Amino acid sequence: MSSPTGRGPGRPRKQPPDEQRRAVLLAARHVFATHGRHGATVGQIAHDAGVTRQRVYEQFGDRATLFTAVVSDVEERVFEWVGARARDNSEPNLRQWARRNYAAMFDFVAAAPDAMPVLAEAERCGDPAMGRLRTRLAEVYVEASRQRWAAYGIEPGRADTALATMYLAMTESLVKLPWQGDPPDRDALVELLTEFTIGGVLRLHEHPEIIARLH
Repeated sequence: MSSPTGRGPGRPRKQPPDEQRRAVLLAARHVFATHGRHGATVGQIAHDAGVTRQRVYEQFGDRATLFTAVVSDVEERVFEWVGARARDNSEPNLRQWARRNYAAMFDFVAAAPDAMPVLAEAERCGDPAMGRLRTRLAEVYVEASRQRWAAYGIEPGRADTALATMYLAMTESLVKLPWQGDPPDRDALVELLTEFTIGGVLRLHEHPEIIARLH
């Protein structure tokens, strides 16, 4: 005889609250990325997450609060994914370290294609989420790159901040660029960014007056 508390055939397992919350955030990320903050509906998010509308409201209050939670979640995930690779000291070589960091951004976008559109939507709605993320990552890159530039005899001063900002802007642009036909090989783009950045900075070393003006 089956237990009266057992699940019936085909009945979905009831998720713990933390799993439900994660499911709602993932579903909401996709719906907000596809339809925007104002086009998304709680009904669609609840359907995609496999929960009731009431459960969404219980967890997040309203659609605006849910959007804020999704943006915060995405921002932290991008920062942890990309920032962890920048802070990894297992690769002291500057060129290889730069290549790995460029690749990290492309890998994150491939793994979570809804993330960057959500941050862009936040910017359109007046939340400078992308700006916050750039600032936080720039701080990580400045700290991590300084010791590697020293091996080339370069003390970049405040140029590091400018270079980190340029790195993020170039990577974002190529990651989001709409290509005609099939996009170029991902590794080719990573190599392009790596050589452009490292080659450019080493070339700057031949013109110390430029870096000196940024100290």
